[in-house]
Amino acid sequence: MRDVAIVGIGQTPVGELWDKSLRQLGHDAIRAAMADAGIEQADALFVGNMLSGELAGQEHLAALLADFLGMRGIEAAKIEAACASGAAALRVGTMAVASGMADVVIVAGVEKMTDTLPAETTAGLALAADQEYEVAEGATFLALNAMLMRRYMHEYDIPHSAFAPFPVNAHHNARGNPNAMFHMDISPARYEKAPVVAPPINVMDSSPICDGAAALVLVPARRAAEFGSGKRIVRIAASASAVDTLAVHDRGDPLFLEAAYLSSHKAYALAGVTPADIDFFELHDAFSIMSVLSLEACGFAQRGRGVDLGESGAITLSGRLPITTLGGLKARGHPVGATGVYQALEVVQQLRGDAGPNQLAHAHIGMAQNIGGSGATIVTHILIGED
Repeated sequence: MRDVAIVGIGQTPVGELWDKSLRQLGHDAIRAAMADAGIEQADALFVGNMLSGELAGQEHLAALLADFLGMRGIEAAKIEAACASGAAALRVGTMAVASGMADVVIVAGVEKMTDTLPAETTAGLALAADQEYEVAEGATFLALNAMLMRRYMHEYDIPHSAFAPFPVNAHHNARGNPNAMFHMDISPARYEKAPVVAPPINVMDSSPICDGAAALVLVPARRAAEFGSGKRIVRIAASASAVDTLAVHDRGDPLFLEAAYLSSHKAYALAGVTPADIDFFELHDAFSIMSVLSLEACGFAQRGRGVDLGESGAITLSGRLPITTLGGLKARGHPVGATGVYQALEVVQQLRGDAGPNQLAHAHIGMAQNIGGSGATIVTHILIGED
């Protein structure tokens, strides 16, 4: 197996991008990544996307993008794993290069969510849940996460205010990201006064519906110096994926993300690191409760103590484990199928020293984790900046 490096990154701003079609968003991000890598062609294109068929009436998305990019003849496939589609596409691309079956691979994530009515978009997102035993009973992902948050608060005697540092931190960091959807700070007081959408979850606990696209170019690490413009080489030290039950009620312990534990610990073993070696973590903060459960499952906090990392300031840019360094899903935005690619791209920005005002002082090993559904599919990547 060959080591794999990321030599090109590209993205569109995240937001309500009504003037851009699905194919245009994908095109713009991919062309930017190709320019960054200094390539005109690739062997394969893998596209992470969840909702193109349901919301845009467009399946066969990877072929559409390859055609629109003028790259006919290459291998192209859409990869779907609910909200983890972006990271799943990155994993497929990584395996293609590592195995020697391709030398230059483009991985993209693209999603268009704002051209449909909220009820249609919500129904589309619910396709990632158990249709017979969750959706048929009226359980949306918002409702499922609300139940998890309420149970967590009950089990560990945690007040709702203890979750405030997570969205507060995300919004603060998004101010330094020109591609983020939101560029305003929020205070703990504003968090507490935010409208409740599914008790105890309020608006500030929830990531937004939005559009966006991001792309990466992967090559064998030994050839990485041939590409790009002399920027620091970023190697994919580990790629790991695991699944859990689709329905939350089928899990032995609904407050433990088993797939996060399995994929993160597989990744640690592959990269030869421990949680203590991770310099920063781009976690999947679709809801505040998921931030806390991820930190605990990945070994950064004991069960019931994930909120302490927020309250102590450990998750801030100057803390011992910065998270959501460019806004995360909460403030950069969560265009679902593209999110995992945005996360990996932002890790590359930090490792290259290209994170602008949000640049971490010591960024050598970064981790990204993308969650599909309410924890049924979880993909973890560890990236290392090569000196």
